Amino acid sequence: MNLLRSSSLCRWLAGALTVCAQAAGAAEAAPLATAGSVCSSPSQRLDEQGFVPINGIEQWVTIKGERCGNPVVLVVHGGPGNPVSMFSDGLYGPWQKDFTIVHWDQRGSGMTYGRNRPAEDEALTVAQLRDDGIAVASYVAQHLGARKLILMGGSWGSILGIQIAKARPDLFHAYISTAQLVNGQANLSSSYAATLARAKATADQENIAKLEALGPPPWRDPRNFGILRRVTRRYEAARTDPAPKAWWQPSALYTTAKAEADYEAGEDYSYLQFVGLKGDGMLSSTDLPSLGLKFELPVFFVQGEEDLVTTPDVARRYFDSIDAPQKDWVLLPRMGHDPNPAMLGAQFKYLKERVLPLAQ
Repeated sequence: MNLLRSSSLCRWLAGALTVCAQAAGAAEAAPLATAGSVCSSPSQRLDEQGFVPINGIEQWVTIKGERCGNPVVLVVHGGPGNPVSMFSDGLYGPWQKDFTIVHWDQRGSGMTYGRNRPAEDEALTVAQLRDDGIAVASYVAQHLGARKLILMGGSWGSILGIQIAKARPDLFHAYISTAQLVNGQANLSSSYAATLARAKATADQENIAKLEALGPPPWRDPRNFGILRRVTRRYEAARTDPAPKAWWQPSALYTTAKAEADYEAGEDYSYLQFVGLKGDGMLSSTDLPSLGLKFELPVFFVQGEEDLVTTPDVARRYFDSIDAPQKDWVLLPRMGHDPNPAMLGAQFKYLKERVLPLAQ
């Protein structure tokens, strides 16, 4: 969700909410069932959360929907380190009538981080997280008796989304991309140039000075990424519609001091894994076109016109280059990098109008 972080998600919400926490009992929750389907009938309601053994560690998975018979959407969160499982009802509650929504707190993030604190020198890799995502999708398909899922990823989650979709297209009806990352250097260079141009167009001398002091990427100082992100967020806010505060009301499972500390520690850990202490993190080696441009499943891109992080020009060049059974591109005004009504409205529209027929 927050590709280039300037502070923790809790601080990003300006202290208005106490978020990102888990109840004391939640940390000891029994794992979800791992054998057979939990769905006894298509009309059965789903509301589950728990730890699932995934590639050697227990990882947090939540499943919500009004009917077992509905198509299943696996949401691959961004950040990295910013799970949105605690905000599922606010963000995706209206979707639960037509779809079953699955969230997974990735290795090094949120509830999963709290359960499995990595050693300081333990590295995250895109390949490892990709394989975790494939294992989660396989588990959910078995658990719910679903033949295939729908894959949806944004920002950092769009890197994993492409990786997962390329590796195991047989698991999914389609992939919906939002704020698609393509290439670490290309994305950073475009973000920096577009943001500096915006600062100059508005004669914003303070931010012109900040950005010119950074110089164009690549960078070796991890703080530079956060400096740029703070500026992009300011400019995006001036041209986009904000998300309703009700979206960010966490469910009761996530409201203890321990869980807030675990969430922030996981965010710090994942952020440094992403950018690297010398600009050599997972972002620096990201080059999705090198994976091949042919896809074996439909691909839909939802892009914000005001996105200064994953800018439309880089995403569009990638979209135009790929070959897929179906593909579509939508560029939305009043939408930036972070979730807002335009973003979720477009995602839901694609799910209902383009992906639902593929899943029936």
